[in-house]
Amino acid sequence: MARATPTDRLLLRRGLLLECATLSWNVVGTVVLMIAAVATGSVAFAGFGVDSLIEIVASAVVVWQLKGEVGSGRERQALRLIAVAFVLLAVYIAAQAAVTFGSRSHPGHSTVGIVWLAATVMAMFALAAGKRDTGRRLANKVLETEARVTVIDGALAAAVLLGVALNAAAGWWWADPLSALVILVYGLREARHAWNEARP
Repeated sequence: MARATPTDRLLLRRGLLLECATLSWNVVGTVVLMIAAVATGSVAFAGFGVDSLIEIVASAVVVWQLKGEVGSGRERQALRLIAVAFVLLAVYIAAQAAVTFGSRSHPGHSTVGIVWLAATVMAMFALAAGKRDTGRRLANKVLETEARVTVIDGALAAAVLLGVALNAAAGWWWADPLSALVILVYGLREARHAWNEARP
């Protein structure tokens, strides 16, 4: 088995730093968004808080895989765990949106939550670009797949931001849960992609 080159080792360190940055951001974000969700009754904030938890799991999986030996079978296991995380996110969003629409609950709004979502959109897209580039240069499917998780995180942040902003500005209560559904189909598609990538 070929020994890792200095360039490969540098790229591995870069990948680990990107995942650690994602982990740190999402740990803080989970706390901020869950507080906002409890304070406002917003399914969008709650849904994105759960998404942040899943992103934490996905990043931890990638860190675990990057620290393992090449060819140890970690890549296939990691891809499957990421696929399961996508499915769990889709199920949670669908269930919470259904409950909110059914009860016609009118969530409040949180300025702190809105500011955090706006910052998250920029941070996640920047992190995703770095992961995608690093994953391609390393030929690491797990890092490339997790980059797509991060893109979804940024896209969901943008959709949720739009929904909670419309609720706050115009009183459109239905925009809050509707925004949480925007990424559901895409998330399921990525779950399928990750699972297929894990096949021998």
